[in-house]
Amino acid sequence: MNNNKMYFREDGTFHILQVSDTQDLSTARKAMLIMLDNAYDKLKPDLVLFTGDNTLGNHLLDVLGFLKLRKKENYPLTLSRMKKALANILIPVENRNIPFAMIFGNHDDMNCIPKQVQFNIYKEYSCCLPMNENDTDVDCDTYNIPVCSSDGKTKWNVYMLDSAWNDESGQYWEIKEETVKWYRQTSDSLKNETGSAVPSLMFLHVPLEQTKALYKPCAEASPDAVAEKDGYFCLDTSKASGQMRESISAAKDPYGLYEALKEKGDVKAVISGHDHVNCFDGEADGMRFIQSGAASFRCYGDKTRGVREFILHENDDNFETKYYTYDDICGKGIRQQIRYFWDADDKIPQKYSAIAGVTAAAGALAFILHKKRKKRK
Repeated sequence: MNNNKMYFREDGTFHILQVSDTQDLSTARKAMLIMLDNAYDKLKPDLVLFTGDNTLGNHLLDVLGFLKLRKKENYPLTLSRMKKALANILIPVENRNIPFAMIFGNHDDMNCIPKQVQFNIYKEYSCCLPMNENDTDVDCDTYNIPVCSSDGKTKWNVYMLDSAWNDESGQYWEIKEETVKWYRQTSDSLKNETGSAVPSLMFLHVPLEQTKALYKPCAEASPDAVAEKDGYFCLDTSKASGQMRESISAAKDPYGLYEALKEKGDVKAVISGHDHVNCFDGEADGMRFIQSGAASFRCYGDKTRGVREFILHENDDNFETKYYTYDDICGKGIRQQIRYFWDADDKIPQKYSAIAGVTAAAGALAFILHKKRKKRK
């Protein structure tokens, strides 16, 4: 029995909000939290999906950027800070009574806290879907979420797949063999239940290699050119819309997930995060590939920081999607832009320059006032 079932609204729609790469610490950047709060209130999603790098796991023990404690000796402290980092993004959803689910990214387990322990932290929240509680054949963050009509019939489906992990031998971005087998079985089971392939969205943190079919060769001097081992490439605007400002860091697929997707024909789009400044929607080889920008302000990024909305329709196998940036959600007022500028990591050089300029101006003003006071004497 699948306990992750969700249901369409009375108007026949279902609204999903993808939040990717929140990637923060126990003391989160306020700009991100304000942006997410506003997004929940404005877009009113039926389901929030946190699609990986939900914490900056390898920096949880950093203190103001200069104190780093050894992982093996500080399990309790790491666990405590992880709980606080997750609370920053989960309590706002919980307080609004919005169901949520998650997958892991490559940063999440770059510390001494096993994935299963992290998974149990999520499940402490009442709005967290059960996700994968019982299937030990696959990772705890590999599962599916049926979206049903009022009579309980599955009309749409959401696949959540693990695509990145760390172990004693290092870091892997790879689709496991058991994950591909699970996908095949789940797709067949849904088809047997409904009589036809169930239209589905597939979320994984790291994009598939085939996403690079949205590339086209370009000159090094071209705007937004990214370097690959075979030369320079940019987003092919005849296939995709949006931006690609860094090379796509793809997951290995040695066991044929992509081939299985093509064979089963149920997945309408493969959706990822991971590459913070890539944010596009395109189609190649009959498959739709969507990549969403990072929400995090503590890591590298740009003005595409934001969230992505998906709208499913009960009696239609097409879907709508729209990406909302910080400016879309919070506005372009002076206060909002100062908050963005102050919190965004990519603005650190300008921030230091501004602080230095203000300090110098204040010093100059103090010197002038001092001179004037002396003249009065």
